[in-house]
Amino acid sequence: MRERRETLAERLRVQAGHCATYGSPLYEGLLLRAADDALAGGPVWRLFEGRDVAAADSAPLSLMGAVHRLALTGRTPGLAPFLPSVAIAQGREPQAEAPDPAAAWPEFAAVIDGLRDEIADLLGRPIQTNEVGRAAALLGGFLDVAGRGRPLRLAELGTSAGLNLRWDRFRYEDAWGDPASPVRFREVFAGDRRPRLDVDARVVAREGCDRAPVDPTTEDGRLTLMCYVWADQAERFARLRGALEVAREVPATVERSDALDWLEGRLQRREPGTATVVFHSIVALYFSTEQRARLKSLLAEAGASASDDEPLAWLRFEHPDTGDPVATGWSRIGTPEVRLTVWPGGEDRSLATAAAHGPPVHWLAG
Repeated sequence: MRERRETLAERLRVQAGHCATYGSPLYEGLLLRAADDALAGGPVWRLFEGRDVAAADSAPLSLMGAVHRLALTGRTPGLAPFLPSVAIAQGREPQAEAPDPAAAWPEFAAVIDGLRDEIADLLGRPIQTNEVGRAAALLGGFLDVAGRGRPLRLAELGTSAGLNLRWDRFRYEDAWGDPASPVRFREVFAGDRRPRLDVDARVVAREGCDRAPVDPTTEDGRLTLMCYVWADQAERFARLRGALEVAREVPATVERSDALDWLEGRLQRREPGTATVVFHSIVALYFSTEQRARLKSLLAEAGASASDDEPLAWLRFEHPDTGDPVATGWSRIGTPEVRLTVWPGGEDRSLATAAAHGPPVHWLAG
């Protein structure tokens, strides 16, 4: 019993470290206290007691997402004042001061204890995120391909709700995109280097696939996407809500499918006079070594038949390939990098690096 508690506590502490790295002090503090609570046999342990905690790497995110979901639906009035996202979702300005994890913890623990059955049901749902900030990291790659003079046909792997299939309807640094967009990136690039932003891009097809796609036009889909954004990251949360508005106006096709099977069929449907852009972001680390090799092979084979009139591009924003992160350790997977390969020719370039949630983007290419 003690060993299982320690395993759960370690999972919670590891995720607390990620939250600290990516700027969520509220979640860092709550998860550290949840780890102590699990060791002490408190409400957190009672919630997970009957679950396979040894295999539950996703347990911390599932827990935070479940509680956040209940808060967004008005079920946690005592905890809600500590969550800036709830104010934003209700159309109010969040409090200026950062929420205090120590003050929030008693309310958080009370929610877990009082709504245990509902939270337990929510823990069984797959974690599904659609990080809009990654569109800013991918922007320079899209514009590089668009600058070659062909309209774009987008094909995204692991697209979730397909929000980043609408990347061209967002606004970046008051320099590119729709000036009226509800999604605004005010500080995209760190330092002085930028990609070319004087490029027009016309998207003529938006297609993607996911094993468990989310429909962003439904209330359940919107709530699912919002609940997995960390509640004290107001800018991320506001961007997501803006992207959900865009999704209502700009259609995209998302199929329920295995990524590589879908891609194999999709690569057979290229159109003369257009550039096909296969892209993905923070997806490849969930592929096996064999799947990553197949992905590369499928694109290389399709690239062999590409032409100047029908180019093919592979744009990805991924951690360096270090093999299986479960075996090597999630903390060792490295800073995500944007790479672009374009056929004909197969030229492959490193364009930028960025955090997993997007900005600031460190542009590397000319």
